[in-house]
Amino acid sequence: MGPVILFGGLLVLLGASTLIWRDADIVGLSPDASGGLLLALGAAAIVAGFVLRARRRARRIANGEPEPLGSVVDRARAVPRMLRDRKAYGIGGGQLAAWAFALVYVVSPVDLLPELLPIIGVTDDAGVGVWLLTSLSAAAGGYLRWESEKRNGQPQRG
Repeated sequence: MGPVILFGGLLVLLGASTLIWRDADIVGLSPDASGGLLLALGAAAIVAGFVLRARRRARRIANGEPEPLGSVVDRARAVPRMLRDRKAYGIGGGQLAAWAFALVYVVSPVDLLPELLPIIGVTDDAGVGVWLLTSLSAAAGGYLRWESEKRNGQPQRG
């Protein structure tokens, strides 16, 4: 699932929780208005994410690029193997550093946008987390394809 779709889902969840549990105004907007706005933005992001994914897939197919392999579970299981084989697979230090920074940012209590800011404080962590998960998933899908090609004696990546 793409980052835009996941981010839209997060906005929908935030909007629904705002409508259900919030009593006080948020940045001068009533809970109904801010919850409805979040729901609408989330729904728009989900639709845009599906459209972007379909366009990307069509472009990859037109260019003859291979599709990544594996389900979400297969990809999650492949991540430790991919990290062990990172040199052979071709994952550079910059990519590893970006993943490590994203992981530290999501888990760390220190944020660019503090959680005290309503709605916005959580979205920076969510955005970084979504990027981390989708980046790892895409890399693991490519790694599964590389593993399969390596087993079958076909040309390798990197």
